[in-house]
Amino acid sequence: MSKKRIAVLVSGGGTNLQALIDAEKKGMFGESGIALVVASKAGVYALERAASNGIDSIVLARKDYADIAAYSRALADTLTAARIDLVVLAGFLTIIDEQVYEAFPNKIINVHPALIPSFCGKGYYGLHVHEAALAKGVKVSGATVHIVTPECDAGPIILQRAVAVKEDDTPETLQRRIMEEAEWNILPEAVKLFCEDRLTVKDNKVFIEGEK
Repeated sequence: MSKKRIAVLVSGGGTNLQALIDAEKKGMFGESGIALVVASKAGVYALERAASNGIDSIVLARKDYADIAAYSRALADTLTAARIDLVVLAGFLTIIDEQVYEAFPNKIINVHPALIPSFCGKGYYGLHVHEAALAKGVKVSGATVHIVTPECDAGPIILQRAVAVKEDDTPETLQRRIMEEAEWNILPEAVKLFCEDRLTVKDNKVFIEGEK
């Protein structure tokens, strides 16, 4: 298992970043670790989490770039210069283009707060996902960690975990339960599998070495 340098991309409070920091402190990632946090805007709490844990961070604000292409080029260059092996999107709400995907093929993962292919794709982010799930009356929801491809939320699935939906749930209570019971567990687990070189992508599916 080679040592991997991980970058975590954030746009807000960084609760999933904190889950990854906690997992690293427990030794889940072996010699690998978070080398860089990239925020899409200044002043977000995720940057404080990085600073208090001695992790380098940088702000790449979308408004500072003319278009998505220019922003994506800057992001790809930043990640390449930092010698990043794995890119984790943890509540990163800025659109990026193929320049980033091509620079890190099958090396970008995202956590989505639903069981893909349900409640995913354009417009399904944050509380919108949970509002849609409750409006549909689903009995279970959950979270998915997947490899990021140019098509939104359509990349190969690494891990999923189901979470029960309660009759009195609000979008906020369901969001919190899915974070606590699913996202904060399967995202670190997926990073661990990547760091252990146990993930193989074939025919748009992820195969985990050692699992039957």
